[in-house]
Amino acid sequence: MNSPATEVVRLLTVKGETLAVAESLTGGLVAAEITAAPGASQAFRGSVTAYATELKHELLGVDADLLAAHGAVDPQVAAQMAAGVRKALGADWGIATTGVAGPDEQDGKPVGTVYVAVDGPASELSDGGKVASLRLNGDRAEIRMESVRSVLALLLQELAGEQTGNERAQDTERNGGF
Repeated sequence: MNSPATEVVRLLTVKGETLAVAESLTGGLVAAEITAAPGASQAFRGSVTAYATELKHELLGVDADLLAAHGAVDPQVAAQMAAGVRKALGADWGIATTGVAGPDEQDGKPVGTVYVAVDGPASELSDGGKVASLRLNGDRAEIRMESVRSVLALLLQELAGEQTGNERAQDTERNGGF
């Protein structure tokens, strides 16, 4: 079975679409996972690791008032990060991670609070984006790795859900299925 990143790259390549990544708590792990997949250069535009809160505003266009009012660990921040990286890097799809990996809480949010977001073509997603709220357990490394898995799963859900029947038939044929 293909890894989620390999499947993301395959689906994007089949569609002729591209991806950009905005990361905070994952610190580049999402981009590393995607670029480890064969053929990533066909679909991956690049990434921004905006670990410092002010960089989320300066590089990704996250609303400064939102950051001041709610901090960096917020579902709207995740959504704006995904939309911002998509725009900044000229990609069809943008994904983002923000949260608290520990060891201490941040912005009044407990360790394990994570938001992952996908932003894609408005015609593909009802409002252009989707955010998942997570409450993760484990140590810092486990929370970060589960955040990577979760954002890739959210993107896969959106990519697979918007394939047409014809694309599915072609993929099945290519893989020897019916």
